[in-house]
Amino acid sequence: MDNLEKKYAPSGDVVVREIEGELVIVPLVSGIGDIEDELFTLNETGKDVWKRLDGSKTLNTIIQELSGEYDAPAGEIQKDVLGLVTELVKRKMLVEKK
Repeated sequence: MDNLEKKYAPSGDVVVREIEGELVIVPLVSGIGDIEDELFTLNETGKDVWKRLDGSKTLNTIIQELSGEYDAPAGEIQKDVLGLVTELVKRKMLVEKK
């Protein structure tokens, strides 16, 4: 995944809940997620990324926003965002928006 101009949003086949400070993504249909690990949890940083994945912002925009909020090199933020998005797309928890 290297196109920073793509937009992503949560799949309609997942439900998201916040439990004890973590965001938990629960698949509603079989074939989403990993058989051994159906639930996917996000920490505070992951939650900040997830909140921005609403289908209206490009990955580049999300990375720029996070760079303004976090004291970390932009390259590290980009790597983390792309890693998370890649994993969530692979698990069919995120879908690309046109």
